Amino acid sequence: MTPSSALDSRGSGFDESTPLARELADLTARRARLRGNALPRPRATRIFTVANQKGGVGKTTTTVNLAAALAKSGMRVLAIDLDPQGNASTALGVEHRHDTISVYDVIVGDAPLSDVVQKSPEFDTLWCAPATIHLAGAEIELVSLVAREQRLRTALNAYLQTAAERFDYVFIDCPPSIGLLTINAFVAATEVLIPIQCEYYALEGLSQLLRNVDLIEKHLNPELTVSTILLTMFDGRTRLANDVADDVRKHFPEQVLGSVIPRAVRISEAPSHGQSVITYDPNSPGALSYLEAAGEIARRGDAA
Repeated sequence: MTPSSALDSRGSGFDESTPLARELADLTARRARLRGNALPRPRATRIFTVANQKGGVGKTTTTVNLAAALAKSGMRVLAIDLDPQGNASTALGVEHRHDTISVYDVIVGDAPLSDVVQKSPEFDTLWCAPATIHLAGAEIELVSLVAREQRLRTALNAYLQTAAERFDYVFIDCPPSIGLLTINAFVAATEVLIPIQCEYYALEGLSQLLRNVDLIEKHLNPELTVSTILLTMFDGRTRLANDVADDVRKHFPEQVLGSVIPRAVRISEAPSHGQSVITYDPNSPGALSYLEAAGEIARRGDAA
């Protein structure tokens, strides 16, 4: 295509039939819709555990960016980093060196969550309870503790009850396994959000995860439900991604969000700058997708 062929007949703009022009028009329309939509505030604090025992599906990315998207809309949001890698803490710009008081001290050492929570520089209404490398040994240390599956719930409930203002959302980022840390997250939450990668192995292990959630619901937390499934790393140009998305929607029509998260460079770049994509590049397709997903979650909760 020559440069002139991308111009309209008057030579003053993009030809609307080109893929680039259609993409720009779509992004402009999405930005306009998001600007005009105020999100409903939940009637009570919604606590999500973001979980998938398969690694690399976007759990941390989803936790960070949904938390930031909701905080951008004015919601009071707490993100709890329960992954020993501490990637959510990094992306939200909070301190999590090995000597930082962290979620480990809450779960294993009985420190109050109020001593751990830090305000994220991302937004004034966004807080994070960071993880440190000490969490890597917490699985073993929890085995001998009383009420080991309920340590996080006890601390979180105490914190939420004494907070100066009510939190609207809590997001708990889990490690990619079903151990005592993830069980603590399930017991502390009321909703499970499952990110599913739009690739070949997307559904592998999902049935086992759902069975584990069902067991937690029956024996430890009757309020727990899988409320939300988010399709991540979506590439609409490939047949595989579209087939996976259709398959997941067919099996979970009520839980799957209409919004999908694209495979995007800006989403991957943001954590290296200690930011979510919401602040790193707020007009990028990835940021818009997370803002749309956050809006969908907020409106679904309001309708429930």
